Amino acid sequence: MLISAVLSGAALSGLAPAFAQTDGASRMSGLKLSGNLPIQIESDKLEVRQNDNIAIFTGNVNVVQGKTAMKAGKMTVHYANDGGSAATGSSNIERIEIDDKVFVKSETQTATGDRGTFDMKSEVLVLSGNEVVLSEGPNVLVGCKLTVQMGTGLAEVEGCKKGNQPGPGRVMMSLTPGSQNSN
Repeated sequence: MLISAVLSGAALSGLAPAFAQTDGASRMSGLKLSGNLPIQIESDKLEVRQNDNIAIFTGNVNVVQGKTAMKAGKMTVHYANDGGSAATGSSNIERIEIDDKVFVKSETQTATGDRGTFDMKSEVLVLSGNEVVLSEGPNVLVGCKLTVQMGTGLAEVEGCKKGNQPGPGRVMMSLTPGSQNSN
């Protein structure tokens, strides 16, 4: 089923992190909201629950907005109860949940995880799972939870615990000299 719509308000964000170090703190730059661009959504099935203000896309979900693409097994869009219609996308989106092998690709970066959420009001993207991988060319960042403040581009990656490992989990970053953008 091919569904093409221009959703009002902000929509899926462009995940475009660049690995840069600023005063010892990790910053992911290039993350931008693309709420004014059309979104094309394809899936095997769409279920609209108008009374619950949700639309559920299942089976080979592909979303494209501008230069950003996302693939997942399932995407649930939660709409505001503002008198609009979830069926036509004329209502404002509150939250998007994505599940089942999430893949997000921007112009030069890729992120993968098991599940994710995007809160439209706070502009916070969270990608989580057994292993969340964020890559740009040869540069790779691995953890179990990636939280990105879309407005500022600041990101936090939580590590993965292995077995009975004490304390917090570990994050792995692999950088290739000369491959980073200078910011």
